[in-house]
Amino acid sequence: MSNVSSIIKSIQDIMRKDVGVDGDAQRISQLVWMFFLKIYDDREEEIELLEDEYESPLPEHLRWRNWAADTEGMTGDELNDFVNLQLFPMLKEKLIVHTTSDKEEDIHKAKRAVVIRNIFEDAYNYMKSGTLMRQVINKICEINFNNTQDRHTFGSIYEQLLKDLQSAGNAGEFYTPRSVTQFIVNRVDPKLDEKVLDPACGTGGFLSCSIDYKREKYVKNSEDEAKLVQSIYGVEKKALPHMLCTTNMILHGVDVPSNIRRDNTLTKPLRDYSSSDKVHVVVANPPFGGTEEDGVQNNFPSNLQTKETADLFLTMIVRTLKANGRAGIVLPEGSMFGGGVKSRIKEHLMNECNLHTIVRLPKGVFEPYTDIATNLIFFDKGKPTKGVWFYEHPLPAHRAHLKGKSYSASDNLQFSEFKDVISWWDNREENSQAWYVPYEELANNNFDLDQRHPKHGKVNLPSPLDLSGSIRKTTDNLISYLENIEQLATQMKHIDAPRLPLHRLLTKSTNQIKLDDDTEYTRPTVKMRFRGMKVRDKKFGRDIGSKSQTVIKAGDLIFSRIDAHNGAMAIVPKELEGAIATNDFPSFSIDTEVITPEYLRYMLFQPSMVEVYYHLSKGSTNRRRIVVDKLMALEIPVPNCLKEQEAISNNLLLMEDMVKKVIECSGGIEEDTSLLTAASLHHVFSKDK
Repeated sequence: MSNVSSIIKSIQDIMRKDVGVDGDAQRISQLVWMFFLKIYDDREEEIELLEDEYESPLPEHLRWRNWAADTEGMTGDELNDFVNLQLFPMLKEKLIVHTTSDKEEDIHKAKRAVVIRNIFEDAYNYMKSGTLMRQVINKICEINFNNTQDRHTFGSIYEQLLKDLQSAGNAGEFYTPRSVTQFIVNRVDPKLDEKVLDPACGTGGFLSCSIDYKREKYVKNSEDEAKLVQSIYGVEKKALPHMLCTTNMILHGVDVPSNIRRDNTLTKPLRDYSSSDKVHVVVANPPFGGTEEDGVQNNFPSNLQTKETADLFLTMIVRTLKANGRAGIVLPEGSMFGGGVKSRIKEHLMNECNLHTIVRLPKGVFEPYTDIATNLIFFDKGKPTKGVWFYEHPLPAHRAHLKGKSYSASDNLQFSEFKDVISWWDNREENSQAWYVPYEELANNNFDLDQRHPKHGKVNLPSPLDLSGSIRKTTDNLISYLENIEQLATQMKHIDAPRLPLHRLLTKSTNQIKLDDDTEYTRPTVKMRFRGMKVRDKKFGRDIGSKSQTVIKAGDLIFSRIDAHNGAMAIVPKELEGAIATNDFPSFSIDTEVITPEYLRYMLFQPSMVEVYYHLSKGSTNRRRIVVDKLMALEIPVPNCLKEQEAISNNLLLMEDMVKKVIECSGGIEEDTSLLTAASLHHVFSKDK
């Protein structure tokens, strides 16, 4: 089994060396079309074993196996010319996408060609170096997408690419945790021949989950499989997520995902929906926090018009469902309350549909994309709402160590944690997590769905024994983490390494530009205490006083002359590539043939270094500036072997992770311990025991 995540990281490192690939957005786009061709070829190998008459829509010399699979094959200018002059022109414009034949295999071949053309319509080869491209291709070839484990692991790559999309400025692209998609699909229970739609499908998380669910529960033969494939529909307006979704569908056995369209669902007027447009099931996570362009709201009835994307999708989904159709969607907290049009949209929903269940999720489920609280809402089309069941999903007892009692990116929600709400679903009664609110009460409260459990105003403490058990378990975890730290410390052996001055490792950036009045620029700031960088503001050149600025580059070292002695030093992150900085924020490229950026970070970004930087600075207390020449003369130990540096960095990274867990455990123990006295008194005197 290949280490897919490691391969992806290696590929991205290779791409960063290519002068033609500028930033994350281009790197991801390049990666997606290359993965698509590899996945498509692996899938074709599988089909060829099953179908004797199968014929690829790609000309033979353009199939991955014939130009990419040989690790000693084309490279350099030859490979670059092949991709630019043969591969792309054919895939963009020259594939045979129409047929007059009535043979089923010819019709399928043409449909497959359409899928490939649609993928490459917005794809480009950004790489200039055929040598680096060969290295990337060879890495991709290490993954076999007919290998079940590799195919499964590729799901985590989608998540990583979405994180990178966020860094590349594609706000609103959230990876819906698989546990959430599984739960929603499980509760909506799409039948084999029912049309399933995700109108904002992103990379296809809900759709792939629906495929897995139907296949496991209903597919018994090839006829069932054909019904399944024809029942999956998705729409995505952005090119990169659409490419990822198409690839995801092929990985999940939908060989001709022609029902996955690139479009904006909201641009179709609601009055134009006919019976053929309607579906049995909608599962979706509409974009959070977005607003639509002028004119889109005119596609909706005047009393339901708004620019807020999530609210428009809710109205559209109500219209899209067939009679007795079912929906399960994710909505942000902001859609649950509010008057005016928000109130009218919820009234419309509850009059047209039976809004029977709202599951309220804890904070942190969508970390690291957003900390916005989210809700899972379920409704059926055809009968009006008589009342709504609310279920507040709790953090399970074994999650007591979680900082702030919140899920996080490293400690996320699991599907198994929905077992209690699933058990409750068909045998509903009010309890400490669930409560019922009649329609009349909601209507009198302006259809506010931001409801809290009526009993939560009362004291609701766990028993002392539960708290004690939680403390004991968290303490056991704490001891385990401390033992791991001790083990890591013993593994870090003494190394005799030469001490090199920073000027041997760093080269000052000289990428100076003169600002253009009509261009908007991003200006960053460096946080103190080595906490990285953030966007300070965005301004047009005409509004910036100093017209001479330096363009900073991802991966460079940057610091504040004034606040370096307060730890204002960072490695420029990918999302700030191309931002501008004044001379007060000098930046330096790192000689990665001598030192790894991660090792340099550990050597320079330590609290103990603050005192060093203070003595390398001069001036008054409030305007003390670091002397760059003195900083560049600072010597640090640098092992000659980059692998030794990587080993040290990896150990320190693991140690940092363990330290974070220790801090989280300590916080959990402190919080539970502080409740013990009150819980004991409550246990003694409560009548609800």
